Amino acid sequence: MKKDIILAGVGGQGILSIATIIGYAVVQSDLYLKQAEVHGMSQRGGAVESHLRISDKEIHSDLIPHGRSDMIISMEPMEALRYLPYIKNDGWLVTNSNPFVNIPDYPEMDELYKEIETHKHSIIIDGDGIAKDVGSPRSMNMVILGAASPFIALPFSMLEDGIRAVFGRKGEDIVNKNLEALLRGKEFTENHINK
Repeated sequence: MKKDIILAGVGGQGILSIATIIGYAVVQSDLYLKQAEVHGMSQRGGAVESHLRISDKEIHSDLIPHGRSDMIISMEPMEALRYLPYIKNDGWLVTNSNPFVNIPDYPEMDELYKEIETHKHSIIIDGDGIAKDVGSPRSMNMVILGAASPFIALPFSMLEDGIRAVFGRKGEDIVNKNLEALLRGKEFTENHINK
């Protein structure tokens, strides 16, 4: 088993929380993990990325080369496009549909979606809308993680346990809302790929 995942987004969108939850699930599954993070100017809306390499054998490098990523999980559509050169032809791209417009010449949304959809395995999900429906707008990242969960090759219950471990100190209500967001994202993807 080997999975190379790139997490992409903008500072404050919860990339590192996703990385921590996946990392927890990997460790609990007795697998190897290498992680590398690049933090942009996160307080000013800068890019944040994390490379996660998961395997049942020892991993020697923490960076994913171009064309070798099994998945891109993105909190924002333009950041998803930034990492398209990294993804394998049969890899999955899962992105939030809502932009984080932090530059004056942000591309037209229709153009972004069209470019994302050129990748045959892509899912565009309204993570913000689902998180609001759950009653926790800040849980958008958990919606996106849930949408990616069918392709991560880790038991869903381990991701749920990761949420409990990461958010447990914030109280049961926060944990439950994040768990619901995760499940709603997973259900979206299952409905999308079973059409």
